[in-house]
Amino acid sequence: MSNQDLTVTVSREFEFHAAHFLAWHPGKCKNLHGHSYRVQVDVQGGLDERGIVIDFDELSDVVWKEILEPLDHSLLNDHLDNPTAERLGIHILRKADATGLKLSEVRVWETARSLAVVRRAQ
Repeated sequence: MSNQDLTVTVSREFEFHAAHFLAWHPGKCKNLHGHSYRVQVDVQGGLDERGIVIDFDELSDVVWKEILEPLDHSLLNDHLDNPTAERLGIHILRKADATGLKLSEVRVWETARSLAVVRRAQ
């Protein structure tokens, strides 16, 4: 079997801390509060001549420095409207697109048991 008929997914996880509020929310989330967000990004594709989809260091540098570091210890409402976990995932995907990095999927955990998944339409 050749590698040309395979698709490989490379993933990297990150953590950052930020506050937000959801003005529309009927419960406590309408108030300013914070989360320790966990984010997983995936890049999918075939292997290049080096035998990789993307270098882990390159993936990490772009996602952290260009996308997540500006959000870390910030008020997410200053970066995007209505900063739900779903919209945060979309924000991360679109910011990656702007850098030339094509993520196939973004997972955003707002709590240990609550996450939103954003993937590209097939």
